[in-house]
Amino acid sequence: MSDSPIIIVGVGRSGSTIFHQVMCGHPSVTWLSRFSDRYPSRPARAHMLMRLIDMPVIGSLLSRQYDPGESYGFWDYYYRGFSVPCRDLVAGDVTPSAAKQLPLALASLATRKRTRPLLKITGWPRLGYLAEIFPEARFIHVLRDGRAVASSFMQVDWWWGWRGPSNWRWGELSSQYQEEWERHSRSFVALAGIQWKILMDASESAKQSVPAGQLLELRYEDVCGDPIASYRQALDFCGLPWTAGFERHLGKQSFRSENDKWRRDLTTGQQKILEDVLRTHLSRYGYA
Repeated sequence: MSDSPIIIVGVGRSGSTIFHQVMCGHPSVTWLSRFSDRYPSRPARAHMLMRLIDMPVIGSLLSRQYDPGESYGFWDYYYRGFSVPCRDLVAGDVTPSAAKQLPLALASLATRKRTRPLLKITGWPRLGYLAEIFPEARFIHVLRDGRAVASSFMQVDWWWGWRGPSNWRWGELSSQYQEEWERHSRSFVALAGIQWKILMDASESAKQSVPAGQLLELRYEDVCGDPIASYRQALDFCGLPWTAGFERHLGKQSFRSENDKWRRDLTTGQQKILEDVLRTHLSRYGYA
């Protein structure tokens, strides 16, 4: 496990970005950045960045300029369509070239000090696909109250729900979800909630592809409520040591879940629609 990737997954707007960025403050991990997006075919350059990150002064400047990211340009270089599939990617989608080249590309990021790739993927979980390529990987699923997530979808410029299910990234609606959307007069609030359910359904199915003991689930609300306990759990799960430097790094962070913001952003009627759409799933994940 000493060099196996750590892969953070989650529905977008679930707090995975801040969780990932803080984890990247650990001295044993490497990560993808805009540099990896720009030069996906030249991982040696990303390796040099990881070496420079640990140097005084210049390392601080570089880490701000090339902060950790999802780097879909990197993933799409090795597997076209990785960033925008109309369904979840599974083990059967892995090509021989991706199976060979992706582990080599990530391994080239490692330095003598930083040996563990730490990655983040949002949207479709892609657990089956990634577990096929990285059978020893450790996966961390960050989840959040679906009401907060759905409301947040509608506040970002990359949400394609305004185009309707025939023109968004998540495939056609099942008959059940189509009926649900129609019942709520094609409400965009309802559609945002349905998107959360689609991706959570995909995550439940994809979990079956991950070997026992290699998947950890963390609630973003718990991370915000007790960061030290949550990150201790995550590091222990990944086999990474708790260090004084990481504890100082963690102490500089500010966590606010803002899980009630959806109540301020939606009318009373829209809130009722969202809770009706999400009721069963909210109960399943303990958010009733």
